Amino acid sequence: MPDNTIESSNAEQNSRWQQRLLGEDKQRRNDHRSPYQRDRARILHSAAFRRLQAKTQVLGVGMNDFYRTRLTHSLEVSQIGTGITAQLRRKYPDLRYLLNSMSLIESICLAHDIGHPPFGHGGEVALNYMMRHHGGFEGNGQTFRILTRLEPYTPSWGMNLTRRTLLGVMKYPATYSQLYIDQLRPDIANHRQLKPSEWPPVKGLFDDDMPIIDWVLAALSASDRQLFISSEQSHTHVDYPHLKTRYKSFDCSIMELADDIAYAVHDLEDAIVMGIVNQHQWQRDVVEQLTEIKDQWLISEIANIGDKLFSHEHHLRKDAIGTLVNGFVTAIGISTNSQFDEDLLKFNAELEPDFAAALHVLKQLVFKYVIRKPEIQMLEYKGQQIVMELFEAFASDPERLLPLNTRDRWLAERNANNNPMRVIADYISGMTDEFAGRLHQQLFGSKTAGIMELSREQ
Repeated sequence: MPDNTIESSNAEQNSRWQQRLLGEDKQRRNDHRSPYQRDRARILHSAAFRRLQAKTQVLGVGMNDFYRTRLTHSLEVSQIGTGITAQLRRKYPDLRYLLNSMSLIESICLAHDIGHPPFGHGGEVALNYMMRHHGGFEGNGQTFRILTRLEPYTPSWGMNLTRRTLLGVMKYPATYSQLYIDQLRPDIANHRQLKPSEWPPVKGLFDDDMPIIDWVLAALSASDRQLFISSEQSHTHVDYPHLKTRYKSFDCSIMELADDIAYAVHDLEDAIVMGIVNQHQWQRDVVEQLTEIKDQWLISEIANIGDKLFSHEHHLRKDAIGTLVNGFVTAIGISTNSQFDEDLLKFNAELEPDFAAALHVLKQLVFKYVIRKPEIQMLEYKGQQIVMELFEAFASDPERLLPLNTRDRWLAERNANNNPMRVIADYISGMTDEFAGRLHQQLFGSKTAGIMELSREQ
């Protein structure tokens, strides 16, 4: 997709955000791509991005031939993100200099889930528990780590993306140590007893990645940085024990809205097609929950769209899904926080209140009938056990069991007195659902075939 780049009036600022940690030493023949087009290409062609095709989104991989994977979800988030950007450029011509590249938004949206481990939330909770004494684990933190450390575009600095792209993927811009609140909870007696509600991941970046975090935030003033990484107790999730960051960058706010819309609408479509959600539930849990909204378009659509959503005519359902997505995208505006000096922090994309309420209700519907469905939870629980047992095995004797390249990284971190356990988390989190399951079978099952096949895969 071609960039519609608009020249910024502040060339120095633009240059600052387009910088790469290692500079740009690859001067290829007749390469006239923008910095953000290069970022997008690096993400699209990465092994970590390809693996998303075999990682659980909401419904488990293999449950149906219709479901969305992390890959298709990321592609849809990218499409919605560029739609939001186009709308905002039309609505706010004075801020078009902040919306100067579709490739930038695509890059951030395509990369936003790249760090999620196998088996969805089950895998994330499992890795977080196993890393509880070693800096924790969280999918968004791992995304930042893959982009800046692990993907082998450079020897040791990942994809070497621009500073602005990396700022955009920082959903939670503070570190684990800044956000963690010790609950003084005793360790579980065995892996079968792990309850996700008792061991929620800290939503933040890893302390192990502090050098690159510092580099990204070095473009901010001291006061902006301090405010940007500030945190507080969650107001929306009162049971969440840790602190949560308060702010996101402008680009990140667009990505997060696109992610929420894709989750609420497209994952709902999966559930309808597979018969998990019916029209009666839609009426009770959506229509009747939105009686207080004032927006006339939304009132009319919510009241009447159910017949299309649950129609046996596929084109009617697709029309309804498109209508919902368009409604949310066109209801997004830009808010201003004058506490910040940097424009990328001062402005945020934001849904109109009635549409924000509707999106919340749709997300709750997906959570209630899809994510909390016992069959889904059983698969998540199974994945949770697989990940924990794999971690336990590798941690018991890393020099014996880790693949050669991973073992070398583990040894290097150990010898440098860093955090070698992070290397084990890196290895497991990069696995697809299928690979993790087969490796678990190889280690703990009765069958012995397939060793060479497994060794070739990673």
